[in-house]
Amino acid sequence: MKEYGLNELRSMFLEFFESKGHLRMDSFSLIPHNDKSLLLINSGMAPLKPYFTGQETPPRKRVTTCQKCIRTPDIENVGKTARHGTFFEMLGNFSFGDYFKKEAIAWAWEFLTETVGIPAERLYVTVYEEDDEAFEIWEKTMGIPREKIVRMGKEDNFWEIGLGPCGPCSEIYFDRGEQYGCGKEGCYVGCDCDRYVEIWNLVFTQFDKDEAGNYNRLKHPNIDTGMGLERLAVSVQGVDNLFEVDTVRYILDYICKLAKVTYHEDAKTDVSIRVITDHIRSVVFMLSDGVIPSNEGRGYVLRRLFRRAVRHGKLLGIEGHFMTDVAKKVIDTSYEAYPLLKENYDSILKIVEVEESKFNETIAQGMDMIKDLIDVTKEKKETVIAGDDAFRLYDTFGFPLELTVEIAEENGLSVDTDGFDSAMKHQKEQSAEAHSKQSIESWKDELTQIVSKLQSTKFTGYQQLTDQSEVLCLIKDNVSELSVSAGNDCLMIVQNTPFYAQSGGQVGDIGTVSNDSFSAVVKDVQKSGDKFIHVLSITEGTLSVSDTVYLYVDEAYRMDVQRNHTATHLLHKALKIVLGNHVNQAGSEVTADKLRFDFSHFEKMTEDEIKRVELIVNQQIGECTDVDWFETDINEAKNLGATALFGEKYGTTVRVVKVGDYSMELCGGCHLSNVGFAGMFKILSESGVAAGVRRIEAVTGRKAYELVGQMQEKLEDAAQIAKTTPENLVFRMKDLMETNSKLQKEIAELKRKSSGDLAGELSEAKQTIGGVDVVIAKSDGLDMDGLRNLSDQIRDKLQSGAVFLVSVSDGKGFMLASATKDVVAEGFHAGNLVKTVAQALGSGGGGRPDMAQAGLKDIAKAEEAVAVAAQKMKELFLS
Repeated sequence: MKEYGLNELRSMFLEFFESKGHLRMDSFSLIPHNDKSLLLINSGMAPLKPYFTGQETPPRKRVTTCQKCIRTPDIENVGKTARHGTFFEMLGNFSFGDYFKKEAIAWAWEFLTETVGIPAERLYVTVYEEDDEAFEIWEKTMGIPREKIVRMGKEDNFWEIGLGPCGPCSEIYFDRGEQYGCGKEGCYVGCDCDRYVEIWNLVFTQFDKDEAGNYNRLKHPNIDTGMGLERLAVSVQGVDNLFEVDTVRYILDYICKLAKVTYHEDAKTDVSIRVITDHIRSVVFMLSDGVIPSNEGRGYVLRRLFRRAVRHGKLLGIEGHFMTDVAKKVIDTSYEAYPLLKENYDSILKIVEVEESKFNETIAQGMDMIKDLIDVTKEKKETVIAGDDAFRLYDTFGFPLELTVEIAEENGLSVDTDGFDSAMKHQKEQSAEAHSKQSIESWKDELTQIVSKLQSTKFTGYQQLTDQSEVLCLIKDNVSELSVSAGNDCLMIVQNTPFYAQSGGQVGDIGTVSNDSFSAVVKDVQKSGDKFIHVLSITEGTLSVSDTVYLYVDEAYRMDVQRNHTATHLLHKALKIVLGNHVNQAGSEVTADKLRFDFSHFEKMTEDEIKRVELIVNQQIGECTDVDWFETDINEAKNLGATALFGEKYGTTVRVVKVGDYSMELCGGCHLSNVGFAGMFKILSESGVAAGVRRIEAVTGRKAYELVGQMQEKLEDAAQIAKTTPENLVFRMKDLMETNSKLQKEIAELKRKSSGDLAGELSEAKQTIGGVDVVIAKSDGLDMDGLRNLSDQIRDKLQSGAVFLVSVSDGKGFMLASATKDVVAEGFHAGNLVKTVAQALGSGGGGRPDMAQAGLKDIAKAEEAVAVAAQKMKELFLS
């Protein structure tokens, strides 16, 4: 058997099924498209789900893909065993109502035995116990001996997730040899040992499960197959596990070189090597698809994987930053199959660099936290750090349990690892339960079930803002209705529409729909697959299925949206010009009122950069360049230089929006015919939204004009207050500021003199307690700085003594205690005195032995504070 490389096997598979009439599609993004049931794509079938449910029409009835996938339920086991990993590639061939079992089985066998050359004697198959059809195809058509076909129950060989499409499976197993077996009698396909490994699962989606539990035969059954590319490579290359496969081993060996360790010499070291190897693959591919590190959702998954890898790098003793270099190795192995890795090379490496620096700071925070935990544990005279506390360190800061245990032991303590495990288990159970519910619910979407069998909506809104069409479906309260009357809200699907449905960051259109017997307001338009869902509020008459209706898009609203959408394209290019080509769109929202544009960048923009970007956009608007759009092949569009957006789903045919020679992007949204119609572009704000992601909010057209008008009004108001004209306001403000500064200095000097006089008076009124000169007084009108200055002057005059002062100023109360060095040396502690007085009055405070301060919550207790301080000083100095 020839040992093909992983990249070779991927190409062989896709080319094989292309030869069988399949459309070869690029891997979809790891970010699910219009699928809230998943954080990340976790199977080859997941991004094709709309084709199976009928939400969207597939580009061809036969499709083949190699889909990048990430699964994280077993993240804690990654590294501990050589079986577990978070990133993998899934090979698949799919039939949407075309061929079925006979072809799927025959082609799978042909690919494995003839194309790849796996000996037939090393392959075994399983079928669902009730699937006689599949059994007969394997035995009679393919000639597989009966004893090599294993019938299995529903748990193993029947695929279903809640309601909807489902069906029996047939799996192909590879015999790795006796050396991988358990040695037990009866060891065969289905045994838990490592000898027989499932490499390909053929799912025959022939049923539709309803709410009553009935399995209804589908009129057009589907084929969904999945074969793990790494698992196939393990079998073909004759290696032990996925970490030994050529491309993965290349990354692993580089990590060993960085850490100056040898794989397979130490079990504990091997765990860290595998963790970094696996996790960096997930991180790089997620970044290439536009996932940004954050503290929620898929961004949190990325950050957790990244930090776990960095932690294990530290456990290996790798010094300094190392993740960027390892990320380069991932790109080296896969960029030919996944061009986005190369296209987004600079962005990927920059985010890795920034995130590693950020995590190193986090580790430092964790060190401070564990020191506090050790101090608290010892103060309680306990010897064990609670498991919950250790888990909080891990979950919040990504602080490794191993490091917590090590530091605890150095301080004579231990860690409740059972409690840690319990907290971890509880979190995983909650996560698994939520994930399970999401997966099941994803097949229960009532709206999808209702509209899945309808024809695709034809969008006519690029060319026109009015149209007429036939009503195909009405939905009220998640129930399909034949008619809906005035006073009710409902959803409407028609054959064709000029209304844009929300997608790609652009909001849905608004407007009206009517005929001779009814009228309604269109409040929004959303998508369900390739169907446009119009959200209506019926104002007159009754609307019925099969009615012909006239649709009118709100022209002014659409125009405002188009101004902002075209401006985002101008802004995107301007940011690249000013900041660099690492800038990529990370999200956008285009409404009629304003635009919001998120982009990859790693530091706050300067005022000069913001001005330059704004100037470039307005210069483009001023040139009144025509905006063109055309459809072409995805590869041709990229060859022309069109910018594709992170995480966006594109078909084989794409729409390109071009602004002269300035900008060209793939975009399905609505745009101006000429950039001059944008009128004006004004940036409202620039801010950070996540690590490595900045956000600009801006306005155009009418809103920009309104903003300028509002700014002019404020300018005139300010000028009137300053008793000048808008043109001279800056000069007037400078004069006022200079005058104010002079007055402030004069006031400060008067206060200093006044404070000096007051300090003298209070010093002369001192009292002596136990041989110590003491000043205890209430002096209102001073803030904390003033009180501190007065205290310093009193101490200087006393030369030896203690001071306690209270002040009420602008409705706030302040207390301060201080003492000279010799009094402190005799045992006086200003912090303890302030703390005692504050607690007696329901406040809090403290500080150093020589100086301490506190707020006074209840200013009515100012006199009481003086009395309490006097009593405490007597107790201290007379004891």
